[in-house]
Amino acid sequence: MMLQKQREAFSMITAIFLIVIMASITGLVMSTAGKIVQETTSQYQKEQAVLWAKSYTEYAVMSVMSNDRNGTGNCIETITGDIDDPENGQGYRIDTRISFIGNVEQVNSCTNVLSNAVVTTQSPLNILVDVYVSYRDFNDPDVSTAPWIVYHRRSLQKI
Repeated sequence: MMLQKQREAFSMITAIFLIVIMASITGLVMSTAGKIVQETTSQYQKEQAVLWAKSYTEYAVMSVMSNDRNGTGNCIETITGDIDDPENGQGYRIDTRISFIGNVEQVNSCTNVLSNAVVTTQSPLNILVDVYVSYRDFNDPDVSTAPWIVYHRRSLQKI
């Protein structure tokens, strides 16, 4: 009889020990899965920012090439845009700044001309495109007050 009670007690202790072990392993797996989801979300947001920066660089080049820069006053130097709702963490804010490098006569109506550039009258027109893509981390508990994350891309384009 006493042996029977000792076996039952040992079985109860073994069952409790196994439940604690299984709960610990489950907690570890859930924690790791949560971290993987957060890291994947952060990586996705950064990749989207890179793609938006490339897209707005191409858009800036097309805009500069399609506008008359000689005396009409229609010189494009900035391009801005909001994708979805960046203030509430559901999108991206893009700010593009264009600087001109080349003969000043080629860009009469532009004010953002790099004057220290070494150019001649035969120099081709180049532009320096700075694209800033800002977004807020989706994983932040209060996305609307989360700090801005900024991705910057600079490129030199021959026009």
